[in-house]
Amino acid sequence: MQSARFAIGFAIVALRAFAADPTYLVRSVSTIQPKQSDLTTATAHYRPVFGVGDPDQAQLKGVARYGELTVDPGGASELVSYPAEEQVYFVLDGNGVLLYDGQKQPIKKWDVMYLPLNIKHGIANSSDRPVRVMVMGFKIPAGTTVPPFPKLLLGNANDTRLQQLSGHGDTSQFRLLVGPNPGQDVVTAGSQIVEVYMMEFTPGGTNLPHHHDNAEEIYYVLRGHGDMVAGDGVDGSEGRHRAKEGDAYFVRLNGTIGFYSGAKEGEQHDLILAVRSRYPFRQRSRSD
Repeated sequence: MQSARFAIGFAIVALRAFAADPTYLVRSVSTIQPKQSDLTTATAHYRPVFGVGDPDQAQLKGVARYGELTVDPGGASELVSYPAEEQVYFVLDGNGVLLYDGQKQPIKKWDVMYLPLNIKHGIANSSDRPVRVMVMGFKIPAGTTVPPFPKLLLGNANDTRLQQLSGHGDTSQFRLLVGPNPGQDVVTAGSQIVEVYMMEFTPGGTNLPHHHDNAEEIYYVLRGHGDMVAGDGVDGSEGRHRAKEGDAYFVRLNGTIGFYSGAKEGEQHDLILAVRSRYPFRQRSRSD
């Protein structure tokens, strides 16, 4: 009896520890209720997926926010700017207008744009259909010097070629969207952003589960279904989870992440939108 009580007590402690400090978080975006945010108006609605507005936002260290903004036909969001946060917007569906530092820039599906510090921006919609945008924000650590970006940086996923990347196998291809690589990334920018990219999988393919010891990562299923890998981390162990279109996974520092396509021959290829951002390691002082 005593050993049974001990086992139960140990299990409860383990569960509490996991709940307090999970390796990964998962959300089905369509089930998230819109919440008030600084972008919200009567015609603009924000679903907090991870970060600001989500009950587990403290689990994210470098990612400030990750959520879906929907602007109704004829509507507009509030204008926002941040002194210590860089952002990326990715158009999931529809056509709209990016309001950027007094400019109006038409945007369409799969457009991606880099939004630097202290520049007011928002989304308007003059079309007859809602426009849906994934909002991604990343904290700029104190003392970090960020180069100025004097002009709007915007491109489309179709403007960059599909390519294979070393270490990820030959059944997944990548479109590099935002990152430090001129000539490869469609938008060359970012301080804390390591890479924003799309992955396309051949039926039954994978990008090979892996982990990063200096970054947090988010995968969002744009199209299709399969097995998302979100596991324990550096030992390479896998935890497979059924994932469908609209599911999003956040994986913390050193958490294992990957994807196995569930598509069959003749079906559309599965697509993942992914972002990797730097982990804000504490700067060591001389007294440490």
